[in-house]
Amino acid sequence: MADSAFLARHGATEWSVSGRHTSRTDLPLLPEGEQVARGLADRLAGTAFAEVLTSPLLRARRTAELAGFPDAEVCDDLLEWGYGDYEGRTTAEIREEVPDWTVWTHPSPGGEPAAAVAARCDRVVARIRAAGGPVLVFAHGHVLRALAARWLGLPVADGRLFRLDTATLSELGHERETPVLLRWNS
Repeated sequence: MADSAFLARHGATEWSVSGRHTSRTDLPLLPEGEQVARGLADRLAGTAFAEVLTSPLLRARRTAELAGFPDAEVCDDLLEWGYGDYEGRTTAEIREEVPDWTVWTHPSPGGEPAAAVAARCDRVVARIRAAGGPVLVFAHGHVLRALAARWLGLPVADGRLFRLDTATLSELGHERETPVLLRWNS
């Protein structure tokens, strides 16, 4: 199964449970987030990965470790979308100032532009395609959704169409030569 990727979103943190936007704040997993992350090990057993990559942030690295991949290679391109001044705030709080705000449709003051996220995701897609076998990626909700959009040849903003829960697995692959979602949010 060359040229495919398994995407694992990190387990739950205090901020993911409360709906606070968490990009570069390095929060630990909650105990229940650790428990669910351990459950990923059985689901990933039996697949030989050409590469295993993780975001440098603790919540992703710890999820990788608990899932049985303590030696996952840190990849800075897998950092979560930088929310800038909106870090730690909920969507409802942000919308008090900017009605209809989403990370997909509006800039975040002091944050990362969509073009920069797209460039990072494109580098990860190129790496997956060059790996010579399946790649396992541990990262965060918005960047994994953006990565899926870029895999499909879509703009980063189309990541808004892919809901992604904590400690879930998704799989990117092909139907013949066409990039597709093989499994999502499972």
